[in-house]
Amino acid sequence: MARENLNDLMAFLAVARDRSFTRAAARLGLSQSALSHTVRALEERMGVRLLTRTTRSVSPTEAGARLLRTVGPKFEEIEAELALLSEFREKPAGRIRITAAEHAARTILWPRMAEFLPAYPDITVEVITDYGLRDIVADRYDAGIRLGEQVARDMIAVRIGPDLRMAVVGCPAYFATNPIPRTPQELLSHRCINLRLPTYDSNLVWEFEKNGKALNVHVEGQVALSSSFQILEACLQGFGLAYIPEDMVAHLLTEGRLTRVLEDWCRPFQGYHLYYPSRRQSSPAFNLVMNALRYRAP
Repeated sequence: MARENLNDLMAFLAVARDRSFTRAAARLGLSQSALSHTVRALEERMGVRLLTRTTRSVSPTEAGARLLRTVGPKFEEIEAELALLSEFREKPAGRIRITAAEHAARTILWPRMAEFLPAYPDITVEVITDYGLRDIVADRYDAGIRLGEQVARDMIAVRIGPDLRMAVVGCPAYFATNPIPRTPQELLSHRCINLRLPTYDSNLVWEFEKNGKALNVHVEGQVALSSSFQILEACLQGFGLAYIPEDMVAHLLTEGRLTRVLEDWCRPFQGYHLYYPSRRQSSPAFNLVMNALRYRAP
């Protein structure tokens, strides 16, 4: 295959993965017009349309999706092999892209990277925080961080944190005018602060368990936010009850700024895991980052 065809294929793959000429052009260091011309030239040579373009979106056609599915992984393997050449350098180097929820990024990922990175100036770690359950292969991340029970079976998972527990909390001002709930069902008569999940376009379900009985509650309230830390602030200001990792509120409970309820209904669950594709060939830089994050029980 001619070299220009390879370059054009790489341009198509970038647009198909990002679903955007703007983002793909920025990542490739090209202008949008040049990238669009390159993809059109590839379509003309192949005699088939690969992308459907509208004023708001770009998506692969059936032929484009097949090309992305069959050719994309081969280019990823080539990129991975080139990345492995960094092991021949005196110092490990490379960029590691990780997606994580804000709580995991703040409490585990960043504290350990702050200790790790000064010793490896040629390693760059890019962290994208959100509560969306990203497809790390499609979105070209090296790894993601999720709770253990959320990791897909075809991924390799490495525990990076201890088991967690949620806490239902409210501030004294809220409980001054509202009764303390004794069962999860009673939450339906309370104002609760919801966590909005972008992947499912819905709110997080509050999960409880006691004596082997599981109970899920779809709470209601005036406020829905996309960050646990925003939820905590709203709770402290009296906007309602919050369902939040207990490590975030332990000091506030001790200080008396929050009151915990339904503690006996909140069971421990698997903590955070770093996960990555099983077919990924790990670079020395990735292995170092993974080992720095690996959980070591006290």
